[in-house]
Amino acid sequence: MDNYIKRLITEGEHQTLDFKFEISDTKKIARSLVAFANTDGGRLLVGVKDNGNITGIKSDEEAYMIETAALLYCKPEVHFITNNHNTEGKNVLEVVVEPSNSKPHRAPGKNDKWTAYIRVKDENQIANRVIIKVWERETQQGGIFLKYTESEKRLLSYIEQNGEITFSKACKVAKASHSKIENMLANFISLGIIEAQFDKNRIIYQIKSAGNFTY
Repeated sequence: MDNYIKRLITEGEHQTLDFKFEISDTKKIARSLVAFANTDGGRLLVGVKDNGNITGIKSDEEAYMIETAALLYCKPEVHFITNNHNTEGKNVLEVVVEPSNSKPHRAPGKNDKWTAYIRVKDENQIANRVIIKVWERETQQGGIFLKYTESEKRLLSYIEQNGEITFSKACKVAKASHSKIENMLANFISLGIIEAQFDKNRIIYQIKSAGNFTY
């Protein structure tokens, strides 16, 4: 297993892999758990610094805090498995989270408000209302009925011609309320017409292409 952990570390942190030197904040680790569960799943390696140096964990307290985070600070609870690996004579705790079918999972965010997170590259990002509505559509019965209104036609035409659009621009182009724009974008994403892409601190919506992070 020594080579297994070292091989993971050489990948560096990315969308499905995160390093933790230690677990000192159960609410913060809950955000990582829900972000993995809400996205593609992933692994936490506890006892590994951000730069990949192996420090190991000193006690079973780390595993206990993760259990507490999953049970008390993930809503609904996030399920995971743990594996202990002896690497360079140090104990590294591997926490494996599978993609969930019960999205959205939420964890305490700013001011302890229950917030849905997703994993984007090597960061946990707040899921906006469009993404949350996409998750809701994944569980609804009867599929999606889409009637192209003039607002929807304008919105889709703009995306096709310009390649992408922001939410604020979508409101201006479609000339509709925020709530209606959220529903339009969520419907387009659910039908596989467009996808959401994270660009720095904003989300852009573009015609769906293969191989990109999609919601």
